[in-house]
Amino acid sequence: MLKKLTQSQQDTILERAVEEFGRNGLERAAISEIARRSDVSVGVIYKYYKNKEELFQNCLTHSIAILTEVMEEAVSGEEPLISACEKLIRACIAFSKEHAPYIQMYHAITHTQEGAKEYAETIESMTAATYTRLLAKAQQEGEVRQDLDPALGAMFFDNLLMMLHFSYGCAYYGERMKLYDSKVSEDELVRQLLLFIKGALCAPGKE
Repeated sequence: MLKKLTQSQQDTILERAVEEFGRNGLERAAISEIARRSDVSVGVIYKYYKNKEELFQNCLTHSIAILTEVMEEAVSGEEPLISACEKLIRACIAFSKEHAPYIQMYHAITHTQEGAKEYAETIESMTAATYTRLLAKAQQEGEVRQDLDPALGAMFFDNLLMMLHFSYGCAYYGERMKLYDSKVSEDELVRQLLLFIKGALCAPGKE
């Protein structure tokens, strides 16, 4: 009989799996490599997960839960829109630096064709709803221009944050960012992005 894993060991398996899925995607990821790097046998992993797809789904659920907590904390207050945007931007950068393998796994998912609809709904639906509500509320309060569709504005805003995630979590996008300004500080990057967002979203006199 296989010995039951501690919670710490189970967490280690998830972390090593996230790294493997981030490097190789679902199809090329190897359970044997996850087991080796987790210091457990392949049989132990299959005791907890019936197949690679189930392990992948657990990794996805785990990473979404962490990101959701970070995001909800950033928009939980009653501050003005731009202050909330700044908190989201800084939270996005901090998360990507601390959890780069999660961002790499997310990036790998964006390449897949099979299951794209399900993955998009799982990963993005909560974010889409949260950002749409944020912009709609700000629009009602006169902060956001009245000719903006909050749902489309939310998508454009989320696209900016998604590229920030990739820029701080994936090597290629990190090098890409350097091509535009290799010496910019994080604070200056945040300031410039907020200027961009203000110009796009804010009502006249609210910039």
